[in-house]
Amino acid sequence: MDLVKLIFTVEPFVEGSPGPHVLAGIAAVEAQGLPVQMGPFDNVAVGSDEAVVRAIAALVQHSLGAGATRLAIQVSKQGEEPTHLHGALDRLLDGVAREIGGPLDSLTREQRQRAVRLLDERGAFRMRRSVESVADALGVSRITVYNYLNLSRE
Repeated sequence: MDLVKLIFTVEPFVEGSPGPHVLAGIAAVEAQGLPVQMGPFDNVAVGSDEAVVRAIAALVQHSLGAGATRLAIQVSKQGEEPTHLHGALDRLLDGVAREIGGPLDSLTREQRQRAVRLLDERGAFRMRRSVESVADALGVSRITVYNYLNLSRE
């Protein structure tokens, strides 16, 4: 039997203080027999494909019912990473730098906010560890990237 990894984030995101919408989602996944490892930015559960499918349905229902405004869900076979994404974030970062017209680490605050908005629109933040990579490229903290994301999604 192949194992499947479920990685999920429930928003709104408040660092260090999971809200009832996050706790409801985690409880729903665990009720399907999948223990959840809570992380600072996302949560991970591993199980059979049938269990993961049931867990996703419960996660969506219970998180939204408890006030979640957005769910990010990633599913992959255990131990496998999608090879077609290799280098995708770097290509997105390069494209945004060219579009804005300068190295990302020398942009003004407004330009950095625009860069984060463009990256979000292009799906950059659906990739694992992308917030950290974007923060490094922009020369800002992860929290700053999250703040820019919140501004661009309002």
